[in-house]
Amino acid sequence: MRVLYMGTPDFAVGTLEALIQSEHEVVGVVTQPDRPKGRSGKMQFSPVKETAMKYDIPVYQPERARDGEFLREVRSMGPDVIVVAAFGQILPKELLEMPKYGCINVHASLLPKLRGAAPIQWSVILGDEESGVTIMQMDEGIDTGDILLVEKYRLEEKETGGSLFEKLASFGGRMILEVLKSAEEGTLCPVKQNESEHTYAKMLSKETGRIDFSKPAVEIERLIRGLNPWPSAYCFLDGKMMKIWEADVACPLDEENFTLENGTVAAVGKSDFTVKTGEGFLKVLSVQLEGKKRMDVAAFLRGYPLERGMVLKSSPDSKNLVRTGRG
Repeated sequence: MRVLYMGTPDFAVGTLEALIQSEHEVVGVVTQPDRPKGRSGKMQFSPVKETAMKYDIPVYQPERARDGEFLREVRSMGPDVIVVAAFGQILPKELLEMPKYGCINVHASLLPKLRGAAPIQWSVILGDEESGVTIMQMDEGIDTGDILLVEKYRLEEKETGGSLFEKLASFGGRMILEVLKSAEEGTLCPVKQNESEHTYAKMLSKETGRIDFSKPAVEIERLIRGLNPWPSAYCFLDGKMMKIWEADVACPLDEENFTLENGTVAAVGKSDFTVKTGEGFLKVLSVQLEGKKRMDVAAFLRGYPLERGMVLKSSPDSKNLVRTGRG
């Protein structure tokens, strides 16, 4: 088949590589426009663009996939199918219907659950036992098309957004080749999604990572794992942002600690410290204070005088005072 590929982040690279190494012809790659990164403002290519350039495949970067000039360019390429993986734009009906086999999407969830922009991270945050990849025939909705193939994956106990991302990214290439073979043979069996079961994985932002210590410790621990490595979960200590990279739900502490304000440091050990939450306690194991490198708590405590009674905040508006007594 003549394949036009549309994708942007690391997740989409493995599927593109599999198509390039297959018997199919990748006639072009479409990815998001280059964006400035960091303080330098230097323009950065997407991982998919870098891969396409490595194989001398033509790259197209429309600001909007519905632009007439871009649609004419696609039509001139004559693709048999358009394969999409985390491209980042909604495709118009004209594009969806242009190729013989339509547009086929590689989506990192068990549809209809977790439609939308960030299914991998939300799967961890919500405490799902299973995730996976769904190959879907695209329609005009957001991840609402018929299901063509599903492969499941059972999350590990300490799965992070990053580790799940890497595992699911390896599924796409194998699965898309199987679907394209079935399409050519006329043996695809599309299955409609059950709309009553759908959920939505909203886009992540820095605000998503703000820790609310009034929530249960188990939810905060999942948030920390789900947002590792990006955009990360954070709070504030002495007015400075502190990212929390690793934590456990702690065993119950002495009764007196249950009266502490949420976010209060209830105990400080040699290699961890424990924080009161809305339900239970959170044992913090790895942090990164603003302006510093990521480090385990043992190293952090050697340079920072953290004491019982200090309060971790959700915003930097006030300094932390050491509380005394039973609070």
